Amino acid sequence: MGTTSEDDRRGAHWDAAYRGRGHHQLSWYQTEATRSLELIRGLGTAPASAVVDIGGGASGLAGSLVDRGFTDVTVLDVSAVALAAARARLADGPPVTWVHGDVLTWQPARPYGLWHDRAVFHFLTAAADRGRYLRTLAAALEPGAGVVLGTFAEDGPEYCSGLPVSRYSPDGLVDVLGPGVEPVATGRELHTTPSGSVQPFTWLAAHWRG
Repeated sequence: MGTTSEDDRRGAHWDAAYRGRGHHQLSWYQTEATRSLELIRGLGTAPASAVVDIGGGASGLAGSLVDRGFTDVTVLDVSAVALAAARARLADGPPVTWVHGDVLTWQPARPYGLWHDRAVFHFLTAAADRGRYLRTLAAALEPGAGVVLGTFAEDGPEYCSGLPVSRYSPDGLVDVLGPGVEPVATGRELHTTPSGSVQPFTWLAAHWRG
């Protein structure tokens, strides 16, 4: 199967998820990206830094960053439906760059000072896909940039949205990302879904060595 058809298949899966339930009812929905914002602040990321939110889709993080003075925010998502919902919500606010694409094949045109990913990386259960993700990350970041990554914890769900996931301890997440990252902080979050279930997450904040 070619790369384009793989992108289309992933996009169709997530478009169906957003159409079927609406972003407010999906398990990863949160009213405020509290942990993400805390870790971004802890890294000392300046508001002038270029930020890319991987799989940000209908998340409110982009708007929260803009509210805090960030002026260069890009959201990448494989779901056109998710991006349309986000655009509509922030239509009257400061500009955000919306990119419809798959992180596994995206070719960043410029360097970024912060990479944020909440709940994309854990869907990459194949080593080859994790390798493609990390190559994109390396191509996107300037030396010293921040990395904030959230995945399901070791005791988190084994499946999400009908797909298997990989689960990580803090040390396991550091190991799989490799020597390019210098950990600054790790942590655990208990995320309560809109249906009331609890999903344990592992978080990592790091600097990119380049």
